[in-house]
Amino acid sequence: MANTPSAKKAVRKIERRTAINKTRRSRVRTFLRRVEEAIASGDKSAADEALRAAQPEVMRAAQKGIFHTNTASRKISRLSHRIKTMNA
Repeated sequence: MANTPSAKKAVRKIERRTAINKTRRSRVRTFLRRVEEAIASGDKSAADEALRAAQPEVMRAAQKGIFHTNTASRKISRLSHRIKTMNA
């Protein structure tokens, strides 16, 4: 348990940041799920549209430290490759 005033403040800050990070992570997962669902449905134009909406969200999360930058790039790359190879 935090005893000093600075440690107590740190606990409060961590709780706030955790809540913010949780909402950002959830938002990114929602966007990625929409892309996955569009790919599963077989609609290439909907999948492409969903990826275009998801890409800035994923990169913003990487910029904010939710994901590692390479992880975000890898996710986008793999999704775009799957969309590119649809109906091929």
